[in-house]
Amino acid sequence: MSAQETPRKQGSKERVEQFLEARGLHEGIVHFDQSTKTAQMAADAVGCELGQIVKSLVFVVDDTPTLALVAGDRRGDTKVIAHEIGGSKAKFADPETVRAATGYAIGGVSPFDLPDELPVLIDDSLSRFEIVYPAAGTPSSAVRLTRPQLLEISGGRVASISQ
Repeated sequence: MSAQETPRKQGSKERVEQFLEARGLHEGIVHFDQSTKTAQMAADAVGCELGQIVKSLVFVVDDTPTLALVAGDRRGDTKVIAHEIGGSKAKFADPETVRAATGYAIGGVSPFDLPDELPVLIDDSLSRFEIVYPAAGTPSSAVRLTRPQLLEISGGRVASISQ
């Protein structure tokens, strides 16, 4: 199912649940009473290492929105991200650009059910972990996946994009 087949009018939580259910992965979704808006908050809620949290960071490379999936204990390297996309400069996207580019709000950007034209880069440092936890569409949820599952269903390309 491509991004165009899932209506963007539905809520982010439902959108992610439907996307993962269609792939038999919805059992890994975990909702929390507390916020998981930051990587540390997510790691505390999940009970995992900070690096297992997959931060979904939206950058604008020149004029191209780009999603960088970065380990929770790392920072996205803007110079490398720009280079990987073929641009000259990367900067964090503002909240309106994040929403327009991904359909999600900051704090709950999920790496699933994204527009086909959105480039997705995956931090190679996530290879340290078999199990990772990206956001599940809300600032109080995550989804437990194997790293290979994340690679497959996000449609991203692995690159050394963190420091």
